[in-house]
Amino acid sequence: MASLLRSFFARPVFKPTCTARVVVRRRNFTAGNYFLCKKYTEDHEWVLLSDSNRNIATVGITKYAQNALGEVVFVELPQANTEVEVGQVIGAVESVKSASDILSPISGTIAEANSKLGRNPKLINMSAEDDGWICKIEVKDPVEIEALMDKKGYDAYVVGMDH
Repeated sequence: MASLLRSFFARPVFKPTCTARVVVRRRNFTAGNYFLCKKYTEDHEWVLLSDSNRNIATVGITKYAQNALGEVVFVELPQANTEVEVGQVIGAVESVKSASDILSPISGTIAEANSKLGRNPKLINMSAEDDGWICKIEVKDPVEIEALMDKKGYDAYVVGMDH
C-alpha cells in the first residue's frame, strides 16, 4: 500500500490553467493533462480553450443570445485560414426575429468552421454552448482569453442587463 501511495504522489503531471502551466504532483487517470477554460464576452459569445497544446479555442454564442434570437434559420460561417482581430465580424446568425453579427472575441487564425451549422443552423437552438459552436481559432495571444469574463461574471452581467 505504501508503494502505491508513493507512486501516486511521485509522478508530476502538467496541467495548464487558464493563466499558466502548473506542476501538480499527483497521478492523472484521465485522458487529458489539462482542463478546459470557458470565458464569455459582453457580446454574448463564449470561448473555450479546448486544445492547450496548439492554443485552439472554440467560439460560439451563449444560451442567452440564442434565446434572444429565437429560431435560427441561417448561419454565415467564417472561412478557414482567415486572420482575425478582436471585435472583427467573422460571421452572422439569422433568425426569424433578427440577424446578428458574430464578432471575434480573440485574435488569431480561423482553424475550422462548424460545417454542421451550414447544413443544420438549428444546432444553435438545440445546443448553443456545445454542438452549436461557430468556429475554432488558433489563438495569437492567450492573454486575450484571460481578459474575458468567467461564468460567474457573465451571469452577473446578464442579470444586470435584465434589470
